[in-house]
Amino acid sequence: MKTRPFFAAPLLLLVLPGCVRTVASVVTAPVRATGQIVDWTTTSQDEADRNYGRKMRKQEAREGREMKRQEKERRRQCREAGYRDCD
Repeated sequence: MKTRPFFAAPLLLLVLPGCVRTVASVVTAPVRATGQIVDWTTTSQDEADRNYGRKMRKQEAREGREMKRQEKERRRQCREAGYRDCD
């Protein structure tokens, strides 16, 4: 009977590292998942800067179009009023 534990010990040592890895994966999975969720829900400073820059470029483009439209309208009204030098 004493020979069985002797043969079981090496077999147990072969199986045990796989179990430890599996247990470690199961234990750390919620922590990794939580970290990923936090990454998805927060905005990094680089992302915030990039988004702000994009917003400002769009606003400047919108303002530029509006200024062109107003200048065109001003010239049209000037010509309709009969002035010669409207440009």
